[in-house]
This record gives sequence, structure tokens and C-alpha cells, in this order.
Amino acid sequence: MGFFTMLAIGAVTLLMLVTAITGTLGAYAWFNRPKSSNERLQEMTGVANASNRPRDEAVDKIAQRLSALANPANEDERSKLRQRMVQAGYTSRHALEWFSATRVALAVVLPLLVVPAVLTGASVVKIVGGVVFVCAIGYYLPAVVLTSQLQNRQKRLLKPFPDAMDLLVSSVEAGLGLDAAFRRVADEMESAAPELAKEFQLVNHEISAGVTRQEALRHLAGRTGLEEVSSLVNMLTQAERFGTSIARSLRIHSSMTRQKRMSRAEEEAAKVSPKLTVVMILFLLPCLVMMLMGPAAINVINSGAFSK
Repeated sequence: MGFFTMLAIGAVTLLMLVTAITGTLGAYAWFNRPKSSNERLQEMTGVANASNRPRDEAVDKIAQRLSALANPANEDERSKLRQRMVQAGYTSRHALEWFSATRVALAVVLPLLVVPAVLTGASVVKIVGGVVFVCAIGYYLPAVVLTSQLQNRQKRLLKPFPDAMDLLVSSVEAGLGLDAAFRRVADEMESAAPELAKEFQLVNHEISAGVTRQEALRHLAGRTGLEEVSSLVNMLTQAERFGTSIARSLRIHSSMTRQKRMSRAEEEAAKVSPKLTVVMILFLLPCLVMMLMGPAAINVINSGAFSK
């Protein structure tokens, strides 16, 4: 095979790879872009802009047809997947369809990278194995990215949560009601923790829209997926049901939340020593051996001990 043929095959492979990566990143950036209040209102009411309605409907139909090939057959599994996407920050109505459509599209597009192997004369077994491997990567890659996004978002929500609890305790003890306290905490933490502040604001918006407080708090626990938030929701629900002091319950829960954060910090600090041991064995120890044994080995070689 000539040089120019190999160069053309490499260029085609590189172009396909760049196209796949660019398309995936572009779809992710568009899908996860911040939306205005008008766009969120249109999604909730189902009323779209007249100029964009035909294009949006066509795109949604394509996404629905592609997602039908990868959507879970069980309704419970679809509900769990939809909840995971909400916890990862994807709150659009069509998030599940777009996720499944992305899996199908990547599973179809990425195997095209194996096409240059056919032109190089590779064996059938290698081609089939490459196609299956790349197809599996394209199918499971969105799930891996979703899990990573969910974990990162939960970490961002959990980090300022003890501080938010302290502010909530201070607001309630100062005489504010629970709804006003949530609103005050959301306003105060909007610059330091925008995602957690947004979740608190959603609780107030749902209560203002007529949703009961217990239901709005359960929605908060479902959107975050954090054990600390679920404990807070259960505590507030029980305090409201049995008539106990909300301020005292919040103070106890705030203290427990800070203790949990300290325990997590101590656990992370305890993991440093084993990690450093592995690094020292793999990288520092060979360099130390070379520094100690190197001069002696050079002296032995220069003395002619290994000469015939």
C-alpha cells in the first residue's frame, strides 16, 4: 500500500474521530446550556415559539425514534434513569429521549472509525472485534458521563450544605418562618453556592405555586439525591407532624451534618498515606536506588571488573 493511500486513510480516520468528538461535545454543551426563564416557561407549558416550532418538533421526533432503540423497557427503570438525570442537572422534559438518542447515535457513528481498517486489509475477526468494541464504547460512554456529572453535582451541593444549615438555624431562631428562612438562605448563598441556592429557591417557588411544603421538600430530596438532604426533609416532616420545635431540630441536624463533614475529611486524609506509598514505590524508590547504586556501578565498570 502506497504512502499516499495510508495518508488518506489516516486523514479519514482523524476526520471521523474529530467529527464524533466535536458532535458529542457540541450536543452536550447545547443540552446543558443555561436556559432563560422564558425557555423554562415554554417547556413547562408546552408552548414554543412559532418560528422554532417546526424545527423543534422535527428534532424531537428524530430523538424519540432514536431513543426508542435504547430506552429501558420497564417503566420503573425509565423513572430511575430520569431521576438520575434530574440529579445530574438535566431537568428538561426531553432529557431521557436525548440521552437515549445520544447513546444510539454514538453506537452507530463511532464504529465508522473501523472502516479504514477494512481498507488496510485487516482480518475479519479483528474488524468485527473492533466494531463491537467501539460500538460498546459509544453505547456506554453517555452512562459513564452521566454518572460522573451526577457525582460532581452532588459534591458541589454537599460542600456548602453545612453552612446553609447554619444559616437556616440562625434564620429560624431569629424569628423567620421556615419558608422565609429558605428564601433568606437562598438569597445569601446565591453567589457562594448557586446550585444549592437554586434548589432552595425551587422549594419556595413550588410552595408559592400551591404545592404543599412536605411535597416540595420531598422534591428537593429527589432532585439532589443526597442522604443529608433526605434526613433534613424527614426531620422537618416529623417536626411539623408532631409539633416539636423546628429550631431545636434544625440545630441538632446542623451539628450532625458538620460532624459528618468532619468524618469525611478525616477519611479523605487517612487515604493520603496509602496513595503516597504507592507513588513512592513506583516513582521515588527507583530514582533513589539509581542515585545510591549508580556511582558504585560506574566505579565498578571503570575499574574493569567486567572486562575480559
